[in-house]
Amino acid sequence: MSRMSLEDLAEEMRDIDFAMLSTHAEGGEIAGRPMSTNRDVAYDGTSYFFTLDSTRTVADIARDPKVALSFTGRKGLFGKPPTFIAVEGRATLIRDRAAFDAHWAKDLDDWFKQGADTPGLVLIQVEAARITCWKGMEETEVEL
Repeated sequence: MSRMSLEDLAEEMRDIDFAMLSTHAEGGEIAGRPMSTNRDVAYDGTSYFFTLDSTRTVADIARDPKVALSFTGRKGLFGKPPTFIAVEGRATLIRDRAAFDAHWAKDLDDWFKQGADTPGLVLIQVEAARITCWKGMEETEVEL
């Protein structure tokens, strides 16, 4: 298996806007939901997603912070499969206005009408522990 740097991975992820965030639900099942990266893609092994405190996502993370992210990149050249990225990591729930401001994007105003002042706003931070990337048939471990 080959190795890839975080810098190379960040380039692969540059145009990816959505990830599937998977958590452990209350009964132990795996629950997944799409989350926008908000084009905050200067990827360094940490991802950020906004949600509301009242969601099952927040309850799942509070109960078990082990999460997974999956990304699908742009289609490969000459009809080859796209790039697939799997991230295993640990989520932290952040309720700090300074952190909201640091990761806020104008497009979020469509989802959160009061902006970073939206009551119950939560920032999910996912720190990668392991990243695997597939480009076509080639599987690559990303160096953290």
